[in-house]
Amino acid sequence: MSPTTTLAMLLLALLAILPLALLTAAATAVLARWDGASWPAAALRAGRAFGAALTVLTAVATLAVTVLR
Repeated sequence: MSPTTTLAMLLLALLAILPLALLTAAATAVLARWDGASWPAAALRAGRAFGAALTVLTAVATLAVTVLR
């Protein structure tokens, strides 16, 4: 596989992963505010959820690439 193809596939994977992680963070922030948390506390929860979702989705993508290769 050429380096250009690899870079294109990496960028497409990131374009698929980042919106899902952002959606998870936004939902977490909304639910935290709904639960009565302050804005800073909701932002901290959203940040943790974003990091966790990004980690899990990247691990799943890595596993999928390894298995399909």
